[in-house]
Amino acid sequence: MKLLFVAISSLFVITSLDQADSSYYDKIVIHSRIRAKDKGPNVCALQQVVGTKKKYFSTCRNWHQKSICNKKALVLYECCPGYMKLDGGRGCPAVSPIDHIYGTLAIVGATNTQNYADRSNLRREIEGEGAFTIFAPSDYAWTSLNAEVRNALLSNVNIELLNTLHYHMVDHRLLTKDMKDDNNGMTVSSMFNDLNLFISHQKNGIVTVNCARIINANQIATNGIVHVIDRVIKAVGSNLEETIEATDELSSFRAAAAASGLFGTLSTGGRYTIFAPTNEAFDKLPREVLERILSDDVAMKALLHYHILNSVHCSETIMSGATYATLEGTNIEIGCDGDSLTVNGEKMVNRKDIVATNGVIHLINKVLIPDAAMQILDLVSSKQSTFSDLVKDTGLSAAFTDADYTLLVPLNEAFNEDVMAFDQRILKVILQNHILKVKVVLNQLYNGQILETVGGKFLRVFVYRTAVCIENSCMVRGSREGRNGVLHTIRKVIMPSENSMLQILQDDSRFSIFLTLIESVGLTELLTEGRDWTLFVPTNDVFESLTPNELEELTRDKNALRHILLYHLLKGVYIGDGIEYGVTNVLKSYQGSRVMIKLVNNTMLVNNVKTKESDLLANNGVIHVINSLLFPKDLPVGSDYLQRILSKIIKYIEIKFIPGYTYTEMKIPIFTHIFKSNITREIGTTITRVIPYETEVREFTRIVTTKPEINIIRGRITHSGRIEANVEAADLAKLIEGGTQFSKFSRTVEGDPNILDDVEIQKLLQGETTRRIGHFDSRTPAGLRSSRHARKLRQRKRKPVRA
Repeated sequence: MKLLFVAISSLFVITSLDQADSSYYDKIVIHSRIRAKDKGPNVCALQQVVGTKKKYFSTCRNWHQKSICNKKALVLYECCPGYMKLDGGRGCPAVSPIDHIYGTLAIVGATNTQNYADRSNLRREIEGEGAFTIFAPSDYAWTSLNAEVRNALLSNVNIELLNTLHYHMVDHRLLTKDMKDDNNGMTVSSMFNDLNLFISHQKNGIVTVNCARIINANQIATNGIVHVIDRVIKAVGSNLEETIEATDELSSFRAAAAASGLFGTLSTGGRYTIFAPTNEAFDKLPREVLERILSDDVAMKALLHYHILNSVHCSETIMSGATYATLEGTNIEIGCDGDSLTVNGEKMVNRKDIVATNGVIHLINKVLIPDAAMQILDLVSSKQSTFSDLVKDTGLSAAFTDADYTLLVPLNEAFNEDVMAFDQRILKVILQNHILKVKVVLNQLYNGQILETVGGKFLRVFVYRTAVCIENSCMVRGSREGRNGVLHTIRKVIMPSENSMLQILQDDSRFSIFLTLIESVGLTELLTEGRDWTLFVPTNDVFESLTPNELEELTRDKNALRHILLYHLLKGVYIGDGIEYGVTNVLKSYQGSRVMIKLVNNTMLVNNVKTKESDLLANNGVIHVINSLLFPKDLPVGSDYLQRILSKIIKYIEIKFIPGYTYTEMKIPIFTHIFKSNITREIGTTITRVIPYETEVREFTRIVTTKPEINIIRGRITHSGRIEANVEAADLAKLIEGGTQFSKFSRTVEGDPNILDDVEIQKLLQGETTRRIGHFDSRTPAGLRSSRHARKLRQRKRKPVRA
């Protein structure tokens, strides 16, 4: 037993080491053996492309698709390499006999190579002592060779044919596991003048030598290894630059490469694959496009580098579509369709596998233009053609110069009848909302960012887990960066709102009852403030079961009603398209309890209550219309009358009742206004002193005007989204207190209209230097604030505003 255990353990260790040292080719053969295990020992399953002699130890992908290069593939069962059948036996139970290389050529079916070894006097060498590896062309490879070339070889067997066969050999043993490939291939010296052979070993198990595929590998001989390949290979002595210069069909590509300095790269180290456009391909380009690219060094470099891969890919290594990185930085897809190579899904390869010492060239009949070499309007796809047409029709396309822009391009279906019904003047304004003055790529966008359009409008950015939205429109995957800007695809036409949430509620009669409740507890100010909110608003029909007296009773407990109403309010803007589909989003309401939002069948659910209408965008948030009043599940009711009323209009949950329960005081936020500004002091028309005054803007609520002595204009929004006003009350007072005369002010003040009321200004104008400035409580009804604030300024002492 002990000896048996040791034997089994030794076998396991040897097997593990063998697998660890196995190559991609070896692993594919193992998988083929497993697929054919029911056919007997040492049988491998292969796929043969219908209508050809091509056979492959296939990958899992090709096996399950039952095709190779989009062509139907039949399943064959043959002996695995190194094994053979016995008469009447099942499977392939016998190993192939071991002979010298000359004899092994017959065993693997390379009889033409064996015959040519006889005729060229190579036989004596490969029957004798030594260690060799020969890459032996199959019989089909010799018959497929150009007749003129084959006749030239056979007419001079002692030199040309012998040299050719020596070029197929190396002077040491080389198994597929020894053919390492770090994506740049490997080189070995042949036995003909030490010229190199270029080997590529791909992850799909394909091994090539100078782009000839090994179709039967690792046949052991007494004096070496035999690999059968699918074509006769030719000696290679020129690098990529020299090969391009010697190819007449590439004179246009050669001129562009020379002008851009690309030849410096292609003449030195590295291993590359070049998809080189022919002269005919360059002739197909529109003249203005070609001239623009040729005159732009950056665009030309991008175009040329887009045709080059930093790895070697012979045509025989491509069995299905895959993406590869180009020197330009973006990817292209290389695939196959029968015997043809495809690039980005198109058949365009005229000539394959021109091997050079540092790579391979495939000739293509189309110039590939990367996004980086294209103008931004050229990036618009057919699915966005409506936008492109409108930009041209309205004359906006003429505005695109060499400066960088960002286009926010809606899909065609976004331009519905309502949008297209606008006249051209309004359409031009709408289109300007989709053009930004600067280039902003996707990874530069962040939540709360403010973007300025060419029309002077400001757009807000909202970033979610799986979406990025700009105002009411969310992006579709597939942003593209061009030579003079970047293009983002969006779902809807952007319509920036001019109104606050309060104005939207006031203008829509469906919300009159909810608005009345908001006003009854002093929350209207909250809906006008310059913050980002999400508000769920029930329509009037939600309250239709209540009598006028019950509606009045609902407002009896102000604090309880505030809890209920503020449960409908969330901090942050949550657009319907920005919500991750099918996933519950747990958010916190302004009241403090959790709100559950979910998107199902393109409908937003809040606490499982369906929205009737989504995304009524305001300049300070978004409104979603719902068909029920919301109530916190964890919040009880402490009075009979409130439970009775709420139970009539809230059906989606059962409201808890705890007699005598009282709510915590629900405080309403007080918004303060601190400005960053620059004050210019004028005497007559001469500027005598500039007083800098910088603080942070925390909140910004309203735009105001004052007496004619102070002219009001708009401020500007900084990169961070804050407002910069050009005048602040303290500086205005400071200037007036200075004692010198002035003629006028023409600066911007945006904020509280009562920072300096009429009385204070009059005092300062009359020479009194004392000033008092205070903040207001936003809970005060808007109609009373001006007069009450003025009285408070006169009646109580206030601290001065801090810089």
